[in-house]
Amino acid sequence: MIWSLRRKFITIAMCSLLGTMTVLCAAIGIGNHFVFAGRADRAIDLLYQNGGAFPQPEGIADPAADFRFQVTPETPFETRYFIVELTENQEVRAVNTDHIAALDRHTVVDSINQIVSGGKAGGYVDYYRYKLFRREDGSSTIIVLDCFLQIQSAYNMLRVTLLVSASCALIVFILLLIFSKKAIRPFVENLERQRQFVTDASHELKTPLAILSANVGLLTDIYGENKWLESARSQIFRLDKLIKNLVELARTEETVREDCVIVFSASEVAQASVDAFQSLAESDGKTLAVEIAPDVWLRGVQDNFFRLLTILLDNAVKYCDPGGTIQFSLITRGRNLCVSISNPCQGLDPALLPRYFDRFYRADSSRTRETGGYGIGLSTAKAIVTRHRGHISNRYAGGIITFSAIIPQAN
Repeated sequence: MIWSLRRKFITIAMCSLLGTMTVLCAAIGIGNHFVFAGRADRAIDLLYQNGGAFPQPEGIADPAADFRFQVTPETPFETRYFIVELTENQEVRAVNTDHIAALDRHTVVDSINQIVSGGKAGGYVDYYRYKLFRREDGSSTIIVLDCFLQIQSAYNMLRVTLLVSASCALIVFILLLIFSKKAIRPFVENLERQRQFVTDASHELKTPLAILSANVGLLTDIYGENKWLESARSQIFRLDKLIKNLVELARTEETVREDCVIVFSASEVAQASVDAFQSLAESDGKTLAVEIAPDVWLRGVQDNFFRLLTILLDNAVKYCDPGGTIQFSLITRGRNLCVSISNPCQGLDPALLPRYFDRFYRADSSRTRETGGYGIGLSTAKAIVTRHRGHISNRYAGGIITFSAIIPQAN
């Protein structure tokens, strides 16, 4: 129980942290990209507005422009770019590579062909940022800016951000492993006290119930049978059964002990469970259709698995519509064992299906009183499946309710 709660606590905390880190890294990466892309576009605009050269620093009057791209006396020397003039037929008319040394005319023409064929007014070609300016006469100017250093800087910042985020996540994970046990200790102690209370109270109630049962037997011998003594005997029996169910539920919620875990034939256990309910279903005028895959093995607690099938079959036989057919199947899917039990049951509210596994919940109290239910059986079934690290669910469609349990075979 402690490790189960610790695992859930650590998983939730780490998922929350990793989700936050992912959003943070994405925001930094995207924001940084837009910043240097905006600076590159502003630099290109300044070059176009000033005839292919940067203006003097004192010549910039727009404060917003200064914020996006600040021109300094060193800007013309540290910025690499080239300018290409195109005719109205999109043919290269002039190339200015005075401000870039890494490209020759042939490479520039190839880059321009990529830009023209792309049909975009701006974007990237490799690590070059470009913008295309069209004139009214059909000719155009393309200014291409070398953004290698900016892109490299952005990638380096992203790598550092990812490294720092991963380091922080690792540190948090280690701290959670160290302190999570202390954090969940109050909840574990509370659950253990609740289970212990149920067990102790059940044992304390057994003695007065035994005395009451003996007294009712004596009164029956003295006064004979009557409806009042029969009612008292019936209520004592109900209380005794309820106490046993509560103790069983408390025990099934405990962590599986390794000395209780064995490898057993789930097929044989399922067949034994079906045989026990076959005659009961037939006596009620119901049909039990069975599909059990042979040689299905499960590693777990055999008594718990038998109890799980008993609860589900008992529930299906009790609440199946008169003359209905109960479908039972036990198969394997991959490394999982799948148990499915369905039966027709008209008049159920699908919105209440999730509550069927709650303790003491009964969807139809009048019908439950007739069948002697307490609303504990399905809670116990869920506790057994959870104890074996599985999952149980139910669904209702076409007047048929189906309970499905999936349990890992290699538990």
